[in-house]
Amino acid sequence: MGSSTTRVVVGEFVKGEKNPKIIGVGESETVGVRRGYVVDPAPLLVSIKSAVGIAEKSSGIKIKRAFLAVGGISLRGELSSGSTIISKADGEVTNLDINKALQDCEDNLNLNNKKVIQIFPLSHRLDGKEVLGRPEGMCGTKLEVKALFITYSLQHLEDLVAVLAEAGVETIDVIASPIAMAQIALSEKQKIAGVGLVDIGSQKTSLTVFENGLPLSIHTFSIGSSDITNDIALGLKIPLDVAERFKQEGVEENFSQKKLNEIIEARLYDIFESIENHLKKMKRNELLPAGIVFVGGGASIFGLEELSKSVLKLPSSLGTSEVFGNSKTKLRDSCWFTVLGLVASGRDNDGYSEGTFRNLFKDLKNSIKSSVKQLMP
Repeated sequence: MGSSTTRVVVGEFVKGEKNPKIIGVGESETVGVRRGYVVDPAPLLVSIKSAVGIAEKSSGIKIKRAFLAVGGISLRGELSSGSTIISKADGEVTNLDINKALQDCEDNLNLNNKKVIQIFPLSHRLDGKEVLGRPEGMCGTKLEVKALFITYSLQHLEDLVAVLAEAGVETIDVIASPIAMAQIALSEKQKIAGVGLVDIGSQKTSLTVFENGLPLSIHTFSIGSSDITNDIALGLKIPLDVAERFKQEGVEENFSQKKLNEIIEARLYDIFESIENHLKKMKRNELLPAGIVFVGGGASIFGLEELSKSVLKLPSSLGTSEVFGNSKTKLRDSCWFTVLGLVASGRDNDGYSEGTFRNLFKDLKNSIKSSVKQLMP
């Protein structure tokens, strides 16, 4: 459920095939969502039912359960460290020890009004020495873990899950949009070398940095492609729909292409400056060998790659994918990468901490019903 469009994809896993077969799609304009949170549930319910209905019709399948992507302004990646004393008398590290250390990591976080939706262990140390690979089966006394916890506003998540439930669709699992998108837009080689995935949505932009195959950081900025459209409308004194067209295709006669470029570049520069500042905090500015990969509705803005190269001093490219190469043409557009990534996530949930979402439902069991009643007019 993006701020501008709600998309649904139905996939089928066929034995012997690596990638799922896409058998149905649906989309509708999102109404009632602002920067990833529900501001009016009634029109959002209509948006969801419309997109789900179209997907059901095209696939011939009744949709009762689904994976949900969240990518609103409250989405964050938070690093934390924790430790535990090995429980077995002979000092052998078990999965229980790793989970205890991860729980200690989570306990060290300030999770006020936030919910952990995914966990990615980044490194392990056993008795002070770094462990390469899995620590299970090794022997020691003290295990330390560093992990990335992907969090989301508990209230925003409750509202999204509640409206989805009201639409008759149960949430199987919640996955961060950039993580789902990365399955489609990035290669393993890029994720290992070091890469930044930038999703320019309608009302927000997210930056996800990968290294050694794992996400190191997720950060969301409250600036998106609709801000560029608004700037063009004000700068050229034209209606919003015309400004949107100019943004994608260039100006018509009687308008200055130079002025349009200046307006677009000024706002893009704001986005790139936010990205650069975050990379500096991570000590990764100008140090991502696979560069920056742009996806989302705002990725198609003319001149984006060249401006990015000059500001960020990194290789820049538009996200493409051959994962669903034989699918319908529109699915090649990176706007669909998040929901396609959700389908790919259906087979296995890397980074999904078993029980995390089941616990979420335990927490939400009573609140969802009351949320729906409170939200609905």
